[in-house]
Amino acid sequence: MRILILGADGYLGWPTCMYFSQRGHDVVGIDNYFRRNAAIALDCEPLLPTPNLIQRAKIWEKITGKRINIHVGDATNYAFLLKIFKEYKPDTVVHYAEQPSAPYSMINQEKAAFTLQNNLISTLNIVYAVKEANRDCHIIKLGTMGEYGTPNIDIEEGWLEINHKGKKDKFLFPRQASSLYHTTKIQDTDMLWFYVRTWGIRVTDLMQGPVYGISTDEADRDSQLVPNFHYDEVFGTVLNRFVVQAVANYPLTVYGKGGQIRGYLNLKDTMQCVYLSATQPVKNGELRIFNQVTETFSVNELADKVCAVGNKLGYNVNINHIENPRKEKEEHYYNPKYTGLLELGLKPNYLTDDELTGIFRKVEQYKDQINRDAIFRGIKWSAETLSGTA
Repeated sequence: MRILILGADGYLGWPTCMYFSQRGHDVVGIDNYFRRNAAIALDCEPLLPTPNLIQRAKIWEKITGKRINIHVGDATNYAFLLKIFKEYKPDTVVHYAEQPSAPYSMINQEKAAFTLQNNLISTLNIVYAVKEANRDCHIIKLGTMGEYGTPNIDIEEGWLEINHKGKKDKFLFPRQASSLYHTTKIQDTDMLWFYVRTWGIRVTDLMQGPVYGISTDEADRDSQLVPNFHYDEVFGTVLNRFVVQAVANYPLTVYGKGGQIRGYLNLKDTMQCVYLSATQPVKNGELRIFNQVTETFSVNELADKVCAVGNKLGYNVNINHIENPRKEKEEHYYNPKYTGLLELGLKPNYLTDDELTGIFRKVEQYKDQINRDAIFRGIKWSAETLSGTA
């Protein structure tokens, strides 16, 4: 396939570029370096320094002999994006090119407005570029399980059949986001569903849970190929944050009671899920939705796992229940269905003690680079703003 990866510099984007390239596909990656620049501005850069995309592509080509075409540009710039589509005519486009952080979207009006504009305009531009350059191009958009919220019923894979007053129909599963970021992801889904119905495009929407991990088979070939591993409150995912906190002798920051349950998956499994979706595409005029998780845990369960493994490795790991800065239920029912990707062939990497130990060992190599001030900033879901980041 000719595959276009938008947001190619990200935690998921760069490993996805390598994953497809390793398997013989023609890969084009674009990024505008938003996350790199935002991390510098907020003083929360990733744990491991990473070369820029052009440099990483050169390292990858030197090691493997395989070329990844890189373009630095912005998916919200339609002229730029359309030029890329017309030049490469991709069979598949993977849309990671969104502001990826719920906390970032809640800092202040400026960052909320950026999140809204970036996420929705980039999605709209992709739809129009597909229409104009290659109507059969399969759009794979990274959604989030956070779109669903925490309803008191089972979460189906995207759709819900309703019986009402003797009539039956199928609708998108009701959404109730917990942040502005998650709200834009809901709006993405609605927009794509509109254009699927109207123009007959084909879309797979992946409702992904929080991802953890630092290693993939491709990234492990060279330290300069590792993904952008964040551990801060803004861009870091919860398990990655907890491991770095344990190594840094920083009490694990459990929000509130810690009963919040979510679905999680290994970074390696994100690669699998996207690849399976791309190599088994949907038909034109179809919106396919998968819940992209492999296991569910409460925050307390994750903290306990990190404590148990960390203590075995010689760390004195403590847990600190702090006032929850977010607006979310801390005790709730949570039962998502996630069989679709398993049926396509997903072979999950589960969160075993050995897997967690591997993350600890990798973080240990860079423990002197941990910026303790970046770990927790107290971004609140209220009308308050984060001092010093406006």
